[in-house]
Amino acid sequence: MQYTKLLALAAVFITSTLAAPLDIEARACASTCGTICYTSSAVSAAKAAGYKLYSAGSTVSSYPHVYHDYEGFVFPVSGTYYEFPILSSGSVYTGGSPGADRVIFNTNDQLAGVITHTGASGDDFVACT
Repeated sequence: MQYTKLLALAAVFITSTLAAPLDIEARACASTCGTICYTSSAVSAAKAAGYKLYSAGSTVSSYPHVYHDYEGFVFPVSGTYYEFPILSSGSVYTGGSPGADRVIFNTNDQLAGVITHTGASGDDFVACT
């Protein structure tokens, strides 16, 4: 009986130990804006929501809209660029206050980057890391 309990405990320990790296990876920051950590799934969800509205010719509280890149960022994909809010709450933006952070995507549904007003002067943006 004790041997069976010991085996069961060992199985739980091994399973939880092997699962831990996957959990840590799932929570890893794909982009950090100020002190806000965004996972790759949060970035993807915001981009997907923005692109869905763009491709339908719709907006929510004027988003997405063209991002003019007055700051001169060098994005890994070509534009025309659009900006759409990404929320620190983890929810997808559905209207109201957009917060400080944005995903930038192009008309080919490609992620250009994640930017923020946090730490920028006036109404400018800086790149999230």
